[in-house]
Amino acid sequence: MTRAFTFPGQGSQAVGMGRELAEAFASAREVFGEVDEALGQNLSKLMWEGPQEDLTLTENAQPAIMAVSLAVIRTLEKEGNFALADKAAFVAGHSLGEYSALAAAGSFSIADTARLLKRRGQAMQRAVPVGEGAMAALLGLEFDQAAEVASEAAQGDVCAAANDNGGGQVVVSGAKAAVERAIEIAKTKGAKRSMLLPVSAPFHCSLMQPAADEMAEALGGVDLRSPSVPLVANVTASRVADPATIRDLLVKQVTGMVRWRESVLYMEAEGVSSFVEVGAGKALSGMVKRIAKEPEILSVGTPGDVEAFLKTI
Repeated sequence: MTRAFTFPGQGSQAVGMGRELAEAFASAREVFGEVDEALGQNLSKLMWEGPQEDLTLTENAQPAIMAVSLAVIRTLEKEGNFALADKAAFVAGHSLGEYSALAAAGSFSIADTARLLKRRGQAMQRAVPVGEGAMAALLGLEFDQAAEVASEAAQGDVCAAANDNGGGQVVVSGAKAAVERAIEIAKTKGAKRSMLLPVSAPFHCSLMQPAADEMAEALGGVDLRSPSVPLVANVTASRVADPATIRDLLVKQVTGMVRWRESVLYMEAEGVSSFVEVGAGKALSGMVKRIAKEPEILSVGTPGDVEAFLKTI
């Protein structure tokens, strides 16, 4: 059975995330300690005790979600003699999850990944003043239809498809007025439901260019090694292993669309039949289920999940 390991993005955060792992496994505690030390912040306390509104802040949510994913990977390695390179054909992550995937595959250290994601979150928040941008989910439209809606709604403002999540779920991003127009236009095009998302900035559109410029600088100062497992990149929906190319794609990813549907189809065409979501929540598992044909879906995020998964390998 050919497996891909996938890593969740923003929206998977919840107070209490990772606490059971830390209580059950010293290896998980080590990861949370590394992240806290790298950031000079007691992020693990915020993750376990809240408040939710502080955890949801982009600069906190991004490293927190990564920390849980890497705590799972480290625990699998220590408890089950697990090596990602032996068990995975590909790694892939949704937006910030791409950093988690690369850390899991040894491209970044955990400390560098935490610092990069903290800066990424701050840069994305700074790029557009609060209230000027928005994102909306258009449900029940295929990608081409949603892209047409975004184009029609732009009317001189920025409005573009940001996440192609598959199964008739496309997220658009841009200027708030344009995104609100997209919601209304989508209703006339047959969308089952369209709604603004509770995010503080319009991710994955051209308004994020200042954040992309900042990430180019940040990534230029970090050691980036070739991953032990090929990455299926958000921007290209195809495999990449060259460090210089990965660095370039991570910069482009800030303003580019997350091509998740195409990424899953690419992995399936390459023989992947089992998708393992690593970390908090099960959002990617739901997406994969809507995209791939009869995939095996596994989610590994709790001590029980870890123990059950180790019995399958």
